[in-house]
Amino acid sequence: MTDIKPRSAEEIKAEYIQIYNDNIKREGADKLLDYLANKSDFFTAPASTKYHSAYEGGLAQHSINVYKCLKAYLERDRVKDIYGIKGYTDEQIALVALLHDICKTDIYKVDYRNAKNEQGQWERVPYYRIDDSLPYGHGEKSVYMISGFMRLSREEAMAIRWHMGFSYGDVNDRNTVGKALEMFPLAFALSTADMEASYFLE
Repeated sequence: MTDIKPRSAEEIKAEYIQIYNDNIKREGADKLLDYLANKSDFFTAPASTKYHSAYEGGLAQHSINVYKCLKAYLERDRVKDIYGIKGYTDEQIALVALLHDICKTDIYKVDYRNAKNEQGQWERVPYYRIDDSLPYGHGEKSVYMISGFMRLSREEAMAIRWHMGFSYGDVNDRNTVGKALEMFPLAFALSTADMEASYFLE
């Protein structure tokens, strides 16, 4: 599917903050939101260099998309009645979805390269490159960053840590991923929502 930039970064930011403030109330949540809004590039960062939501505000938009996909997944009768995945609070759902990718703050830098335009002429064009000053991993980095502001339950931490599911590159993690998804249903649900957002909405 083709990713279409639907709104400005400011509109995306406003929706994200509304969902965050309506649902996440635990101690430290206000300080984490202040960090995201005023001390990082979270609301202007892309979600990737050239894949899903690779535009200004894309990271926040992706987080909103994952939140909506996770809510919808957890509301399905089959998920609740047959899979037995239920009982998560609005706060837990918003927290894991909105914050699962904060590891991507301050890592995408704008650079320039030469590329041919539609007329076949070379021109200087911007692109995103990765420059990670805290190479702590992906999901584990998000858990680490969140934990500096507020406490996570074990299941919340596991959901964020393993939200990439079997997409993690290290083959040695495969057994660990499977065990985590089996033991912590929220991790499976978040992984499903993340893939749904990335592949079908973005």
